[in-house]
Amino acid sequence: MKFKVATLASALAVVVTVSGCGQQAETSTTAEKVSEASTHQATINYPETKRGTVVDEYFGTKVSDPYRWLEDDMSAETANWVKRQNKTTFGYLEQIPYRQAIESKLAKLMDYEKVGMPSIEGDYTYFYKNDGLQNQSVLYRQKGEQTPEVFLDPNKFSDDGTVSLSSIEFTEDGSKAVYLISEGGSDWRKAMIMDTETKQIIEPELVDIKFSGLSWLGNEGFYYSSYDKPKGSELSAKTDQHKLYFHKLGTKQSEDVLVFGGTADEKHRYVYGGVSDDNNYLLISASVSTSGNKLFIKDLQKPNAPLVAIVDNTNSDTNYIASNGEYIYLSTNLSAPNKRIVKVKASDPAIENWQDVIAETDNVLNISKAGGYLFARYIKDATSMVQQFDFDGKKIRDIALPEVGSAAGFNGGNSQQNIYYSFSNQKTPKSIFKFNVESGKSQLHAAPKVDFDSSKFVSTQVFYKSKDGTKVPMIITHKKGLELDGNNPTILYGYGGFNVSLLPSFSATRAAWLELGGIYAVANLRGGGEYGKKWHVAGTQMQKQNVFDDFIAAAEFLTTEGYTSSKKLAVMGGSNGGLLVGAVMTQRPELFKVALPAVGVLDMLRYHTFTAGAGWAYDYGTAEDNKDMFEYLLGYSPVHNVAAGIEYPATMITTGDHDDRVVPAHSFKFAAELQAKQAGTNPTLIRIETDAGHGAGTPTSKIIEQYADIFGFTLYNMGVKTIN
Repeated sequence: MKFKVATLASALAVVVTVSGCGQQAETSTTAEKVSEASTHQATINYPETKRGTVVDEYFGTKVSDPYRWLEDDMSAETANWVKRQNKTTFGYLEQIPYRQAIESKLAKLMDYEKVGMPSIEGDYTYFYKNDGLQNQSVLYRQKGEQTPEVFLDPNKFSDDGTVSLSSIEFTEDGSKAVYLISEGGSDWRKAMIMDTETKQIIEPELVDIKFSGLSWLGNEGFYYSSYDKPKGSELSAKTDQHKLYFHKLGTKQSEDVLVFGGTADEKHRYVYGGVSDDNNYLLISASVSTSGNKLFIKDLQKPNAPLVAIVDNTNSDTNYIASNGEYIYLSTNLSAPNKRIVKVKASDPAIENWQDVIAETDNVLNISKAGGYLFARYIKDATSMVQQFDFDGKKIRDIALPEVGSAAGFNGGNSQQNIYYSFSNQKTPKSIFKFNVESGKSQLHAAPKVDFDSSKFVSTQVFYKSKDGTKVPMIITHKKGLELDGNNPTILYGYGGFNVSLLPSFSATRAAWLELGGIYAVANLRGGGEYGKKWHVAGTQMQKQNVFDDFIAAAEFLTTEGYTSSKKLAVMGGSNGGLLVGAVMTQRPELFKVALPAVGVLDMLRYHTFTAGAGWAYDYGTAEDNKDMFEYLLGYSPVHNVAAGIEYPATMITTGDHDDRVVPAHSFKFAAELQAKQAGTNPTLIRIETDAGHGAGTPTSKIIEQYADIFGFTLYNMGVKTIN
């Protein structure tokens, strides 16, 4: 039985309401201004965006919010604004002469068979495969050496591929499965329960599930998590009371048992529950933010056993890994910022009884288990290093990887002798390897045949100094023999938040940019998890400016060293990375030619009032915490720092109309501010994808269209007239 704890950072890509004093609207004259993007671009007539009179007061300071009305995703007025903005944006994109050529290149590079890591469930081996340009990957299964068969095809869920399979969990014997589907990219899910032998749905679907793991208790039923259905907009209404339920097979969802959460005196925004490997214990993780969690254990073998706290506060991150006899194994950063593995008797799991199994090192630890062993996947300077241990903490071996890059996987049942892992880097497509846990030998299982010659490209890791002297790593990928003449189109990508580590990985979209002659640079900024908890905390709350300084310093390095120039440099990031782009383009607009903020958190005074946004306060703080925090947020909030009379980079904001994680109002308001105040000739556009959310489950066809528009817009505004 597997216990899968959802990554708390995924609550972002990632929620006390500020009162407004009236919303009578007035028409803005500045929003009607005409801009000419450049000497070879057509004029843009931006849609008129009315200005309201909403003013909020924070600690005696009044802050106007003229585009508050765009937060109402249920209004016809907002829907009409979206249509007019998209008409303007796509009208502009249609003039780009090589847009279709880029789309064709993307389709060609993405048209290869992609095989996922196998997972053994009962008598079958399951794996995902995409033939090339299928909108959604198909779940196959294979018994022994028999021909694989389609088990579940999400492409049949909808005609346009916008309904996706988000996760699936099998019973230990593999006879049943429960899977979650997402419609239009929404974080809200439906659960379908299946008999795996007949492939028939055996119960009515469960609804209104969100940010949920799935864990079976034998064949009796399973645990899942959700929030109460919000009142008002399902897209933006606040959801801050997560609950864990148990669904017993053969009963109605209305009869599901509330296991944890729902008390008025204490709210937990993220709650996950799972059953231990031996089916003896229920482990529950409860958090109020995306960092720090409580951990509880319940003995399932004793009727009415109490819930016992292993960790009763949220000052650290501690998660269940495995059970082995009378011991349970935990991963924790308590007294170990880079994490350690401990074991403790399940019958007496207090912190003072913990015993180190794998001690903390200088490198950040991620852990998995399979075949009766523990696999330590360390992050060393933003790349992977893997070691195998037994359950006593004895090191068995270092696992040799093909080259410098990123490895994932090493999961499986305790009895599995052969397990699987994946490997990739910026220029090497993801391959799957079979690994024998006893011999330590790796064997190539599946390698993609991509129409991309990686031997023509090179990835180099550099270290540069940020504003305060901190050394920051960055990986730069480009064609071999590149001339450092400052004239190369370059995309600088970053994230810098929520303990998320950006490790080297391949994508066909990035390959297209490289083949177009571009440079792709990824900076590992503070706020991420590349160097452990200290690195993360150094980019949070009133140290958030460190993240922006790190990104600005990366841009300055690229220009100073001759990779590119400010006329050929684009900055790109999504979600928290969208905030990053919004912040640096308003702080240093002259440093970049193009800005590409995607699904960004851009209104830092109100982000916590939507959906589960208040859970991001560990990283951001909120405007209602205290005066100092309010002033700090106001000082960099992109929506509030667009100034009239400034020439901002050519900007294309991207978002999805069904994004219920970082609601599209962030992007709407930022676009309205830019269009009203842009002083130069650079275009300021917003591309709003319909029937799309925060990014997960996006159909292949939409991905191709999105990146054709992004790359086309970028090159066009860098003055590139033709492409190869």
